[in-house]
Amino acid sequence: MLEQQRGAAEFEIAKKSILSFNDALESVAWKLQASRSTRFTIEYGFLQLTPNLYVIGINATAGGSTYQLSNTTFPGSNGKIMYSISDKYISFGDGYSSYILGNSSNILVGSTDSYGRAITQQQASWVYITLDYRVRAMRTSVVNVNGRDVNYVDIWVIKLKMLVTQPWSYINDFDLAAKCINKRTATYGPYAVNGNPNAIISVRLGSTTNSGLVPLVTTSQSQVVFNVVVSEVQVVV
Repeated sequence: MLEQQRGAAEFEIAKKSILSFNDALESVAWKLQASRSTRFTIEYGFLQLTPNLYVIGINATAGGSTYQLSNTTFPGSNGKIMYSISDKYISFGDGYSSYILGNSSNILVGSTDSYGRAITQQQASWVYITLDYRVRAMRTSVVNVNGRDVNYVDIWVIKLKMLVTQPWSYINDFDLAAKCINKRTATYGPYAVNGNPNAIISVRLGSTTNSGLVPLVTTSQSQVVFNVVVSEVQVVV
């Protein structure tokens, strides 16, 4: 009973540490070479870093045409962070699933919500907390160029880079660090809006795809430019 209580207490502490790490990562994501870390203490479960888990795909539809925005922007794949513990210490019931940060959508449109998405799940005698990152899209400005209104839509992507080349697990006391190691922008367009009031941004993370609408100014001959801003954040113990 005492071991069960300790394991359950560790789960709650690990949940707080993951949320704290997300805050640390988001605070450095857009500041090149900035870094922060979060302390983890794990005895009954383990923390796993999984590199190259899924490919990010982004398409934009404007003026009736669809454009691929990720063919050269995202070399490699993205990763995730996961804490795992046996259900003999804590159990919500097999098949349990609940978000403690964010929601199931891959995309945020004009939102101030966190990029981070953390979900608690129970499957096959294990309870997991998984952290990964969504994509944000927003119209940032409209500029009149030679009599045409040009909409600028920025799409922000956080891409996790890990030193390990395969899933790697950690226990005991350690600091999980996040450091912004690269930041780059790819520009696409201008593309004709053709009176369409919205740009449709579709984001694929692994096997799931979600879309969001970004409002556009649709005056005569208006256009849209997409800026994809990618932050590569190194995650390391």
